[in-house]
Amino acid sequence: MVTFDTAREWIDRWDRQQEGYLPDREERFTALIDAIEVGVGRPDPLVLDLGCGPGSLSARLLRRLPLARVIAIDTDPLLLSLGRARYGDMAGLDFADLDLRVPGWSDELTLDRPADAAVSTTALHWLPEPHLRRVYAELATVLRPGALFLNGDHLGADDTTPTLARLERAVHQSEENRRFTDGRPEDWRTWWDAVTAEPALAEASTIRASRSAGHDGSETPLLSTHVAALRDAGFDEVGTLWQRGDNRLLCAVRS
Repeated sequence: MVTFDTAREWIDRWDRQQEGYLPDREERFTALIDAIEVGVGRPDPLVLDLGCGPGSLSARLLRRLPLARVIAIDTDPLLLSLGRARYGDMAGLDFADLDLRVPGWSDELTLDRPADAAVSTTALHWLPEPHLRRVYAELATVLRPGALFLNGDHLGADDTTPTLARLERAVHQSEENRRFTDGRPEDWRTWWDAVTAEPALAEASTIRASRSAGHDGSETPLLSTHVAALRDAGFDEVGTLWQRGDNRLLCAVRS
């Protein structure tokens, strides 16, 4: 059993290391939740969180919109263990152990109505393009017409506007340098090395290793790839809703 205190400690540490790559992470969360609040047209939206990790976004969303129902989806047993231990008692939040790479994942959600929104942050770039396209196509089948998809991530424009893409990365790096004058927090790899050595998470770590739930690199880092895949999946409006450097919030509206 992972205790609440253990989960809180590791998720707090997770959030700090994520902020090392995303100095504006909380601002992006806020912009995303603002869009849900004003864009779905109801106080109790059904929201899918794709690649939820330990539930950082889901928890923030429910604190702002306590009548919402959020289904947080991930295939990493370690991160899900942390999320369930830390946020498992939060009203409206359900964690789903599902692999988005496996077609049919949406059937396992047993939704009683189409979802009003889907969200994701710093997760879907891990998917190779064929998997990403299948995820977007399947996602479209469980969203109502007019539903929003909001994806916060580093998405570059090197293939279309290379000069601007370089400037976007430079802006992000400048903000990072200003924010971390005394050095960055621990990095992604150091956090993972530490958490997989945590005795309370030994079982989850073993399952994680057997699933190959880790990542080797960014597979779909280009903005154009995501835009094209969303349009092909049936989203008729796709654009950047918020941006700081190459850190952007991509928004798409279901046809």
